[in-house]
Amino acid sequence: MITYKFSVVIEKDREGYFAFCPELQGCYTQGDTYEEVLENIKDAIRLHIDDRIASGEDIPQSESVSLTLMEVSV
Repeated sequence: MITYKFSVVIEKDREGYFAFCPELQGCYTQGDTYEEVLENIKDAIRLHIDDRIASGEDIPQSESVSLTLMEVSV
């Protein structure tokens, strides 16, 4: 079994939580709680990787990830 590391972005809004994996285009999910969205994105990533492997595609890996929160006045 191979272990991969991916960055995951989790956002909270009035509806719950939304998560996506920037390295895997189209890999996203949602959940009512933080814990639920973590499990859901883990499952979504597994399915995405399984599909890529079955199609003979490479699994992208990031060397470094930087995240910042920026304030913009308008």
